[in-house]
Amino acid sequence: MSFDFILGMVLFSYLRKFLRTTGLTSFWDKVLQYGLIISIVLMVINIVQPGGRHVTEWIMHLILVAFIYITLKLPIFKPARSIIYAVLPLVIIAIIEDVLQLLNNNQYDDWLDSAEIFAIVWWAAMWFIINRQKKALEKAQQKAKEKEAEIKITEALKAELEVQVAERTAQLTAQKEELQLAITELKATQAQLIQSEKMASLGELTAGIAHEIQNPLNFVNNFSEVNAELVEEMKTALASGDKEEAIAIANDIAANEQKINHHGKRADAIVKGMLQHSRTSSAIKEPADINALADEYFRLAYHGLRAKDKTFNATLKSNFDDTIGSINIIPQDIGRVVLNLFTNAFYAVTERKKQNIPGYEPTVTLSTKKQGNKVVVMVQDNGNGIPQKVVDKIFQPFFTTKPTGQGTGLGLSLSYDIVKAHNGELKVTTTEGTGTVFIIELPV
Repeated sequence: MSFDFILGMVLFSYLRKFLRTTGLTSFWDKVLQYGLIISIVLMVINIVQPGGRHVTEWIMHLILVAFIYITLKLPIFKPARSIIYAVLPLVIIAIIEDVLQLLNNNQYDDWLDSAEIFAIVWWAAMWFIINRQKKALEKAQQKAKEKEAEIKITEALKAELEVQVAERTAQLTAQKEELQLAITELKATQAQLIQSEKMASLGELTAGIAHEIQNPLNFVNNFSEVNAELVEEMKTALASGDKEEAIAIANDIAANEQKINHHGKRADAIVKGMLQHSRTSSAIKEPADINALADEYFRLAYHGLRAKDKTFNATLKSNFDDTIGSINIIPQDIGRVVLNLFTNAFYAVTERKKQNIPGYEPTVTLSTKKQGNKVVVMVQDNGNGIPQKVVDKIFQPFFTTKPTGQGTGLGLSLSYDIVKAHNGELKVTTTEGTGTVFIIELPV
């Protein structure tokens, strides 16, 4: 029996497995199936009918040669060409052997036996290499599948992540809009609180002004009433012919008129000064006497509190440096700053006085001093002081140590901003149980 039949069966069966033609290309899978079947049929015929052996062998030769040619030509069989190269020496030697048998030429039998051994060794070696390549290919295909699976998983995760990012972006957009709305509402509330703080300061200022003006007005009213009585007395004296008495009364009336004029001018000066310091800020600096400005607001703050609380009382001390002269400031803004500091100082000493400490005397001290190229204004009180844990917060907007409803927490914040706008500094030193000193430093 020729080796060609077994070679054909192995070749066609292995190619189907190697190329995995099942399900990929049904046509060539059927060709390989038919090749396998024909090889089996020819081998059976070769065994059953020895007389037709040469015919079946040559048919097998032709089938193998034709399939080898097709395999080397068609791209679909390119991965399996190494298998063809492995069996090609066996096929060639089988054909040569059959040709020599037909010619009854036996002189090459030894050579053919050696060639067959070489072909078998060649086939075994190639088969080993092919199996290695097949395993490597299968491994590469497995890796490719795993890589493809990873890519699919990555794409799925990416798609899911994009959805999450889109959802998160939508949430952040909504939160941003809510935050923007909250900021707008906060700004509106802040503006209202600032206005409330200004109105509170204005109320204290107005009370102080009313007290300051009331004194000269009382003098004007009193002397006017006295003069009215003196005029009636002078008429009576003239009617009775008492000329000397009439002249004396006229002299008293003239003296009273001078006093009325003096106190009227005093009231006029107070009103003009308050208009000067209370007009709307133009943000334009102008020369101002810081001593006079601070002293004026010092008294106004005190009288303002006295007007609201008749039981309030404190000792006012002042110490001014007369060498300062005028400095460039926005008077109404600096006035607002010192007014706020005075009000806070009076509040501090009032709170400590409520503790009924024996021998305690509420005292607020105002002092100014020129130091090099700057002017220092200090407002000192002997109240309870500020707790150390909140000292760093007192200039923050809306922070206050006062009970709810008694402070907006904007006074010191606004004061700090005003002083900073003047290229100055607002500082504080405090000791619990001793008192507090606020220090304003302004450039000359």
